Amino acid sequence: MVKAGFGGGCHWCTEGVFQALRGVTQVEQGFVKSDAPADTWSEGVIVTFDPSIISLATLSEVHLRTHSATRLRSPRSKYRSAIYIFEDSQRNEAELVITRFADESGKAVHTLVLPFASFEASEARYQNYYRTDPSRPFCRRYIDPKLEYIRTHFSTLALPEATLPTTQAIHNDKAPGTKASLR
Repeated sequence: MVKAGFGGGCHWCTEGVFQALRGVTQVEQGFVKSDAPADTWSEGVIVTFDPSIISLATLSEVHLRTHSATRLRSPRSKYRSAIYIFEDSQRNEAELVITRFADESGKAVHTLVLPFASFEASEARYQNYYRTDPSRPFCRRYIDPKLEYIRTHFSTLALPEATLPTTQAIHNDKAPGTKASLR
């Protein structure tokens, strides 16, 4: 198993995105920091994955496509756009994906590749935010569209529960005969 970190917006969203992918065995949600000038706590996740199933390049591409990677942010921001590497050998792979994404989009990408320095988990009540109640308005507004993107563009890597229509996934958690209201 290999680890990498990702930050780029709310860690609830980032956690839900990576939990939906095959080959990801664990997603730890919380706050990450790196070396100066990115040495302040920023929302992010640590992803443990099996590289024989999903590569760092694919995880990085999913990350770039499911948050505002082209939005300029301070490296000291609470929502720093970053790929945190645990090994120097990961740097080139992450940088190549960023360059390819920038070329394809025709926009500057402001996602940093940073060495991982430290992690602090979120409070227990926020862990598995999407999985514990996908019907929350926040989940429906911000996380559902990201999961829909994964179902459409990374369908071979989407876990079975991520491939269900969102309404059915929520309906399955409801009592028989009730309807989930979405969007």
